[in-house]
Amino acid sequence: MVCNEGKLDRSLRVVVGLVLIALVFVGPQTAWGWVGVVPLLTGLFGFCPFYKLVGIDTCKQA
Repeated sequence: MVCNEGKLDRSLRVVVGLVLIALVFVGPQTAWGWVGVVPLLTGLFGFCPFYKLVGIDTCKQA
């Protein structure tokens, strides 16, 4: 897997993922917060399958 997410993209994904997961534990108990696992994992790994599919690359190559 080649990195296809830039630093800002990855950081935002991790933050959004953590916020969505936190929704599971606070407020109304809903399973929708677990959707946050997807942006969290893609942010941590730096690879987004959807970006690969549509040809987007926000990662600056050295």
